[in-house]
Parts: sequence; structure tokens; C-alpha cells
Amino acid sequence: MLANYGYIGLFLVVAIFFAATTILLPVALRFLKIVPRKPNPAKSSAYECGMETIGRTWVQFNFRYYFYALVFLALDVMVVFLYPWAVELRGLGYSGFVGILVFILIIAVGYFYAWKKGVLEWK
Repeated sequence: MLANYGYIGLFLVVAIFFAATTILLPVALRFLKIVPRKPNPAKSSAYECGMETIGRTWVQFNFRYYFYALVFLALDVMVVFLYPWAVELRGLGYSGFVGILVFILIIAVGYFYAWKKGVLEWK
């Protein structure tokens, strides 16, 4: 049993080492003057389309995009929870079946609420 915790500890050490390396490596290379730092106005200019923006640069998206994303996320989470339940359905018995029905009911109520409010209608 202690060997299992050793694997978790080793994984934790490797994860911390990887995170520290990816953060500290650019700092160390700049300190050693391997990575040049030459600020230039051309480097700070807009490069997405090659043209300076005219007018407002802050464009707000339609809020319905976020509602679609939230509904998709809720249904996606439901699928993630349904798969292990389906694998162990015989072992869970009646209480597992009732539990997943409550879960599906909660998701369905949220979906129908969004539908009733007109959130899912594209205008």
C-alpha cells in the first residue's frame, strides 16, 4: 500500500519540477543574456490583421454564445457522469438507478428552463 503512495509522490515531484522549469527557464535564459530583449514599437503593434484598428477596439460578443456554451457543458458533464454509471449499473442496484434519474431530472429542468426563457432561440 505504501508503494502506491510512492507513485503519487513521484508524480507530484515530477509535476512540480515541470511547472517550476517552464516558469524559471525563460527567466534564467534572459538573466544569462541568451534570450535578447530589444523592445521595439513594431513588436508592440497590432499583428493579427496587419492594420491598426479604427474606432472601438473592444467588441462585445452576443451573450447567447455563453448560454449555448453552458448548456453544452451541462450536457457534456452529464455524459461524463453517465458512462461510469452505465458500466456499474448492475452493481449499483435500485438506488443507483434512482440517483441517476434525479441527476437527469435536474439537468432536464435546467435545459427546459433555458428553452422556456428563449435562451436557445437564435435571433
